[in-house]
Amino acid sequence: MSEERHRERQQRLKEKVDARINEAQEERGILLVLTGNGKGKTTAAFGTATRAVGHGKKVGVIQFIKGEWPNGERNLLEPHGVEFQVMATGFTWDTQDKSGDTAACLAVWQHARRMMADESLDLVILDELTYMVAYDYLPLEEVLTALEQRPGSQTVIITGRGCHRDILEMADTVSELRPVKHAFDAGIKAQIGIDY
Repeated sequence: MSEERHRERQQRLKEKVDARINEAQEERGILLVLTGNGKGKTTAAFGTATRAVGHGKKVGVIQFIKGEWPNGERNLLEPHGVEFQVMATGFTWDTQDKSGDTAACLAVWQHARRMMADESLDLVILDELTYMVAYDYLPLEEVLTALEQRPGSQTVIITGRGCHRDILEMADTVSELRPVKHAFDAGIKAQIGIDY
């Protein structure tokens, strides 16, 4: 391709991109869902949290399912003012205690509701929330209401597999991560600092 044709093509692309940017003038928080069976949902959410903190934004994190194992994201972000509330029961398939897991979920959910009502929080991460809805630990209607009633400038990121269709419908942005290949399937152990 000649230099001139390349320049013309790039100019047409620039005009299209500029037009879309000019059309997108609404300013408000968004609901972002990171779902699918692939690795990287929580990692992507924490990448956004790191970006937000780097820009002086205030962030809160709710972690459902997570246990008491070392948490690199928390180690990095908590000293920068990010509040973490962790269900801390571990994986539900390990506990096999529906009533205990439900109680732990509802307790940490109260912190989530508080965060989603806090106008000073720019970003709230609801890590692994999808499982809480899917397992009936948390009423879907309560989640939808809290999301609808949050401050208009607040962004919420929800992570987890199998996100409920009503949450997907409400979301402004949905990204689905799909597995192509995973080291664990080849017998490679999860590594601190890489996988958790």
